[in-house]
Amino acid sequence: MRVIVSGWEVMLLSDMVAVWLCVCRLIRLLWSLLIPGLFLGGALCLCLVVLLWGVRLWLQHRKDQSASAGQDGKRQLVVAFFHPYCNAGGGGERVLWCALKTLQKKYKDATYVVYTGDKKVTEEEIVNGAFRRFSIRLTHPVKFVFLEKRYLVEASLYPYFTLLGQSLGSMFLGWEALLKCVPDIYIDTMGYAFTLPLFKYLGGCCVGCYVHYPTISTDMLSVVRNQNTSYNNTAFITKNPFLSKLKLVYYFFFAFLYGWFGSCSDVVMVNSSWTLNHILSLWKSGAYISIVYPPCDVQTFLDIPLDKEKSTAGHSIVSVGQFRPEKDHPLQIKAFAKLLEKKTLGQQPLLKLILIGGCRNQEDEQRVNGLKKLCEELGVDRNVEFKVNIPFEELKKYLADATIGLHTMWNEHFGIGIVECMAAGTIILAHNSGGPKLDIVVPYEGNITGFLAENEDTYAETMALILSLSPEKSLEIRKNARCSVRRFSDQEFEVAFLSSVEQLFK
Repeated sequence: MRVIVSGWEVMLLSDMVAVWLCVCRLIRLLWSLLIPGLFLGGALCLCLVVLLWGVRLWLQHRKDQSASAGQDGKRQLVVAFFHPYCNAGGGGERVLWCALKTLQKKYKDATYVVYTGDKKVTEEEIVNGAFRRFSIRLTHPVKFVFLEKRYLVEASLYPYFTLLGQSLGSMFLGWEALLKCVPDIYIDTMGYAFTLPLFKYLGGCCVGCYVHYPTISTDMLSVVRNQNTSYNNTAFITKNPFLSKLKLVYYFFFAFLYGWFGSCSDVVMVNSSWTLNHILSLWKSGAYISIVYPPCDVQTFLDIPLDKEKSTAGHSIVSVGQFRPEKDHPLQIKAFAKLLEKKTLGQQPLLKLILIGGCRNQEDEQRVNGLKKLCEELGVDRNVEFKVNIPFEELKKYLADATIGLHTMWNEHFGIGIVECMAAGTIILAHNSGGPKLDIVVPYEGNITGFLAENEDTYAETMALILSLSPEKSLEIRKNARCSVRRFSDQEFEVAFLSSVEQLFK
């Protein structure tokens, strides 16, 4: 029997053989490079380890040279706080100054340092600003290390991949801080987790952190996954399935890095139950983690007479919070406009919305200008006032006169402004999420302490409901709220903070 093989079959077989020979040669080439590649990779890793170890020894030598002795003749402990915006005047800054004051009481012989990027003000102006805004006066002097590269953590520098850009920028800023002062104990109080391994492994420091708000959260991942539009997920992204998937991959990658770097901390403090849940899911840290509620100047506001009659000539609705995009001030203005629509024309001048907050930079100032334009577009500009960077006593006066305290941030990590409003005797209306829902606007001994809402309509309806309450019912809610916020006092913060950080001093 004869087997006839056509020409094209012969050509096909020869091509397959040629391809197979090429694959075999490629495999042999890769195999021949494997051993040298392993040696080269190992050598590079060894060089990197030696380099990092040399940097650590060099930094330790610098620390030893700059060390000073205390009254007992022993080397003074250096405790450094990383807070590039220490002069901003927000809730995070209040945590910083209360933490410093608390440690100065307990560990009097230590030297305290604050890394800051506020180059345009003097040390004296920063300290006086803390007293003016928070009524906090430190018992001992503090050294300020002024950083030149704070612009590296500005969101405006990274129009795309903002989270990753700011986090990598914080590493360069942290490196600058480490070069200027190598502490024994390093505490990040602004949420720059990417700085933690620098100070722990290169600086040889005991490392702690106070987390106000996770840089990325599982809620943010859900927003991108579900293609929902928000301040950090624009409509341009949500309308494009490919870009949404690409951003989701980016978020998951960043969440992995964030968890890895955050897990370097020896002590982790979080400001609320909501933040705790996210840190536990992201960091997978075996470190000591505890909830340390932010210090709220409750006692100062408790001095306001609760039985004081609110003005019958009109009602003021006060919002307290920095002018940042996540605070969602546009929602407050739009809800207020809808509230005014529910009222007759003769009643409109009786209602006033007062937006109180701090501006950190020019970007925040531009945001305020944008809010003012929104008020003009909605025709409520005569009923809305903006109070920017006002003194503490002025803030207290506005809260004492207000009927409603308004807060609209979705998934607010805690909400010091909410606590201040409740302590001052206003009836709070906050967003039905995050810290307000889980920790603050919760029943006290089974009694209502405030109200929660989610959108323009529910905010407007709830504000109308609060304004319609009888004086007796209003007073009852205000009393419940005031009693419930005593657990957020400075004294409670001091106890919880010392209990957490004492491990760093052992």
